[in-house]
Amino acid sequence: MNGSTDADLTRRAAVSERVVVCGLGPAGRAVASRCLARGLTVTVVDPVPLRRWTATYAAWADELPDWLDPRVVAATVDRPIVWGYRRHEVDRRYVVFDTERLRASLNIDGATVLADRVTELGRDSVVCASGTVLGADRVIDARGVARSPALAEQTAYGVVLGPERTEGIEPAFMDWRRDNGATTDAPPSFLYVVPLGGGAMLLEETCLAGRPALSTRELRDRLVHRLRSRGIELDGDETVERVRFPVQGGHQGRHRFGAAGGFTHPATGYSVAAALAAADAVAADSPVHPLRTRAVAALRAAGLRALLAMPPRDMPEFFDAFFTLPPARQRAYLSGRSDLAGTLAAMGSLFAAVPSHLRRPLVLPARTTGVPPEPDR
Repeated sequence: MNGSTDADLTRRAAVSERVVVCGLGPAGRAVASRCLARGLTVTVVDPVPLRRWTATYAAWADELPDWLDPRVVAATVDRPIVWGYRRHEVDRRYVVFDTERLRASLNIDGATVLADRVTELGRDSVVCASGTVLGADRVIDARGVARSPALAEQTAYGVVLGPERTEGIEPAFMDWRRDNGATTDAPPSFLYVVPLGGGAMLLEETCLAGRPALSTRELRDRLVHRLRSRGIELDGDETVERVRFPVQGGHQGRHRFGAAGGFTHPATGYSVAAALAAADAVAADSPVHPLRTRAVAALRAAGLRALLAMPPRDMPEFFDAFFTLPPARQRAYLSGRSDLAGTLAAMGSLFAAVPSHLRRPLVLPARTTGVPPEPDR
């Protein structure tokens, strides 16, 4: 007997495990950070590892893991507003991240960082553009999803207004009111308004999903028209945010994470909170794609197809119906990656709540829903 305890053996095994994380967006940094917290040996590969994150990230407060530093939250909205044809208050706290603090809090100081591009990725090795070959016990692909005309995208154009210009502006999770200059048969967009801390606010015209999605130029024109109709003139000196990313195209699997691993909600575009919540489990090499999670993903994909097929004039009425559902069912559909019963209940309740002319676009996509194949091991 050498006196080693089970805890000692576990600790030594963890220290000896080599993990390569490809990609240093929020998902990649989160899983690399949590791997380091477990004592694993981590190498991260990204073409520009020190690049700043320019997007605004937000989440529902109840999605966030306990280990996340609360100081990464820049602003909170206790009851976000949604406008369809009517005004709704969502009984769920919403948080907006301080992007730089979020990035810094996902500490990867103990990792080996390579500024390189991955060209080949296997289960236990990575080949980089420089010719460097990295061996590993585990490889995690967190490089996101490449854009393609075949994939539905979310696009947005936003401006940041300083505190001297935001008095009386109400935060809104979605505002589908038709004061953006678009005709009723044009592809729809909504206004997203969130505080950024210090009195500043982001006002962003957003195309929820499109194939093709609205251009940022069209969204800019709509935003200017909408804000002008509300008495807000832009002077051209505002900080601008442009958004464009696929809301589909990821594939669930043990070696994929974040958007690359199917963590993006295809009907909303949200993925950061889901990746943060799952980072510990992935670091521990625990399964994060059980059968029920894959079934939920199939149902969400059907939800995206329904949104893409819905006549533009019906979108506000659809969201009026969704945000009259009980809060637990709203949450199940918006956030419950593995809540199959809740997702089915939410979709059933929504079908019952919408007017009869909206039911056909909801039913047809469901006919092609199937559970994705077993993820790679």
